[in-house]
Amino acid sequence: MGLIRSGVPTFAIAAVVGTLLVTSCSTPSGTSTASDGLVLADGYELGGYNPVAGFGAAGEAKMYDGLVRLRGGEGMPGFEPALATSIPTANADATLWTVTLRGGVTFSDGSTFDAADVVATYKAILDPASASEAKSSFDMISDVVALDQNTVEFRLAYSYAPLLTKMLIGIVPSESVATPALAAESTLNTEPIGTGPYTLVDLSPDRAVFAANENYWDGAPEIKKLTLLYVPDDNTRAQRMASGEIDGTNLPPLLANTFESRDGMSVTAHQSADWRGVSLPTDNPVAGDPAMRMALNLAANRQSMIDNVLGGHGRVAATPIPEVYGASYNPDATFAYDPAKAEQILTDAGWIEGSDGIRSKDGRRAQFTIMYNSVDTVRRDLAQAFASDALGIGVEVDLEALSWDRIDPRINRDSTLLGGGDEPFDPDTQAYDALNSASIAPGVGSIYDNPSDYSNQVVDAGLDIGRRSLDQATRDAAYRDVQQAYVDDPGYVYLVFLDHTYVSKDSDWTMSGPVLEPHAHGVTWGPWWSLQTWTQEQ
Repeated sequence: MGLIRSGVPTFAIAAVVGTLLVTSCSTPSGTSTASDGLVLADGYELGGYNPVAGFGAAGEAKMYDGLVRLRGGEGMPGFEPALATSIPTANADATLWTVTLRGGVTFSDGSTFDAADVVATYKAILDPASASEAKSSFDMISDVVALDQNTVEFRLAYSYAPLLTKMLIGIVPSESVATPALAAESTLNTEPIGTGPYTLVDLSPDRAVFAANENYWDGAPEIKKLTLLYVPDDNTRAQRMASGEIDGTNLPPLLANTFESRDGMSVTAHQSADWRGVSLPTDNPVAGDPAMRMALNLAANRQSMIDNVLGGHGRVAATPIPEVYGASYNPDATFAYDPAKAEQILTDAGWIEGSDGIRSKDGRRAQFTIMYNSVDTVRRDLAQAFASDALGIGVEVDLEALSWDRIDPRINRDSTLLGGGDEPFDPDTQAYDALNSASIAPGVGSIYDNPSDYSNQVVDAGLDIGRRSLDQATRDAAYRDVQQAYVDDPGYVYLVFLDHTYVSKDSDWTMSGPVLEPHAHGVTWGPWWSLQTWTQEQ
């Protein structure tokens, strides 16, 4: 799905209600409470729990299972079977993928899981009648066929090596999508039916309560109750965390750091492929100028942004592909912080400094607008830091704090402080929609796919090799070439990769460890991403 505005709706959150007993969580510390429930808070709205509409595309949905699931640990996560009995296999050119399904699995409504449910789920995503925001992300799939009750075959429109990334999304009962309809209006959004470790038992605008699925095929979770509260304001979540009302929450990094010395609480920072950057639309007469694009990349003091905006919780970004991608990462494809060189590039290109310090070219002032979401303090602070760096080389950046519905119509004309990395478990899903010129065509994908309207034939060719080849060495080389071609001809100013920051009460639960996180970073992720696997000595 490429770029996204603020993350897929996650288990979200708002004030602790009633007398629910809670168990705290974070790094094991010896502190424990004798309860079977957990209360978490974050800023994402509740509901929207329909995989057909794109919910849980990165595998985070606790009410659903995909055919595969993520395996945690440092670095790039691997995949392991979930509703599949083994890792699905492809034919020689990766156009046919065969999946053998797990038997004896039931949905939360009591119906039996089989091949018909897999077929129905994917066909519903692809059906134009669903108007699914996820549809473009699955466009490599031309058909899904049940070979028998326990076997399905994915038939692809083109070779696609990282298809496992498309098998993380949850499977729903065929009956729930039997009638073509808008995914946004499906009852699955508020009454999810899945095979996952938790079931939704109560939902209101500010609270969702989940109960452990005692019949879960992989064993019932030991955390028996999960309450999620919708608290959109960062400071309010921090206050409730400080008062002990909740067991954990996600917070912006500087706010999270204020909890570092608080007894009984831990600050956790998880590595992500979630980037922040500035789009530079090609049709904008200032931001689209190639010399301006290069100069702005050299003028951005990315390390200062990490230190002062992210409180040290981040990594420098030059392209959408981070170092965690191993051999696919090109360590030479970077931008030095060199404002003097940036100024020289602008001068050589005819952008001449005026008496007020702002440059102009052919009578046009070096001035453009960056929009950012008005409720996102990290984007605000990054935009301000970038504007300051740009001013240092004679470029005036105007900042506008807007709601997304006001940003959207201007996305291809004015620059935007954007985020991406919603499906980060392969370089293809991380970079293809962001950089490929195919996304420029009207009606193709999301408006957040390549909002710079960036076009580079070498980049396009490398991205296609990377997604179609089954040879890992070939894929790695292609992505390294993509990054080099991109930094020679940039179309954005990628600034940072975030480390997502969370605060939690200490506990003696044994957890599975971290996982590389996507753009979405509510409490579906963080220390709680594998909540269903936690154990505690009795």
